[in-house]
Amino acid sequence: MALMNLRPRAVAFGGAAVLVVSVGIPLSDREAGAGNRGSAPAQRAAAAAESLSRQAGRLVVLRFAGTSAPAYVREALREGRVAGVILFRDNLKSPAQAKVLTAQLRQGSWSSPLICVDQEGGEVRIVPWAGPARSAAQQAAGGTERADATAAARGLRAAGINVSLAPVADVPSVPGAALASRAFSTDFARVAESVAKSVRGWRKGSVAPAVKHFPGLGGATVNTDDGSVTIARSAAQLRRRDLLPFRTAIAAGTPLVMVGHALYPALDRRRIASQSKAVVEALLRGELGYRGVVITDSTEAAAVQAVTGLAQAAVRNVRAGVDIVLTTGRGSYSKIYRALLTEARRDPVFRARVRESAARVAALQQALARVR
Repeated sequence: MALMNLRPRAVAFGGAAVLVVSVGIPLSDREAGAGNRGSAPAQRAAAAAESLSRQAGRLVVLRFAGTSAPAYVREALREGRVAGVILFRDNLKSPAQAKVLTAQLRQGSWSSPLICVDQEGGEVRIVPWAGPARSAAQQAAGGTERADATAAARGLRAAGINVSLAPVADVPSVPGAALASRAFSTDFARVAESVAKSVRGWRKGSVAPAVKHFPGLGGATVNTDDGSVTIARSAAQLRRRDLLPFRTAIAAGTPLVMVGHALYPALDRRRIASQSKAVVEALLRGELGYRGVVITDSTEAAAVQAVTGLAQAAVRNVRAGVDIVLTTGRGSYSKIYRALLTEARRDPVFRARVRESAARVAALQQALARVR
């Protein structure tokens, strides 16, 4: 079964009507274009009853150490202070252990949690016994992008994982590009084609892909995890080249887009992409017409820490139009959750933004839960 293309619809959430994404589970791409098949009345009723504290929780994904779910993580999921978790290699040791861990995370959770991994292919595979065994470049060379993603999705689903932070839509276009080893190709059109195939493969295997790193890190020679990055391309160059793979990903129905932390002066001279309304709201949602969930890259990245602390970054993310703040530092989620909830209680405009994002995330969680 496949995750259907994203369709906007109005939902009452916390007393306000917001535009969210409807994500159904049809059997094929043909059915994917047929419209929403979700249980809208039930979703509206659940959404209207949800507290602001739980709405704020839907905007946070946390990281923890170890091969079993700590009590504080289970409590955060039970109380609705987080939407889910991101797992790393220290969390996963075998297929049997992974199933036990993901079952722990779901047991007693307020809502079906997002359980995320970086599963791009080749060496970038958090779940080593699942695919894609081929690197992105090998997939593109062999034309196996869709088949590899489908098989990988089934492997992740068997382990209880429902979100893959892949594929990479960045196109290495400068000497020494930081993401060169993780890209499908150095050709923009080929990457666009590969990304669309990969998205359809992940959807077919019933795992939600997160295309990254919007609006493109192909012009970076430093990874934003390690330092600040400025990409000095014109807006025309970005639209003509770097955005092409993201356009095809949206057309292929990607349910998530990961926004990066580089600075793009042609788009916003003051704010890095993940904190920029010009990038998220105006470009991704307005110009490209994207209605799905927007997630940040790791908020502990050096490129973020160079401009803001964790709490301020999270508030800026959400004001810019981001739906999920991804935390990869152990324990940092609580600072971010408290900052979002405090600001939502203080500022009615921010509160409306939290409700809008929470509704999008809830729709995705519900869709993924239906194919468990």
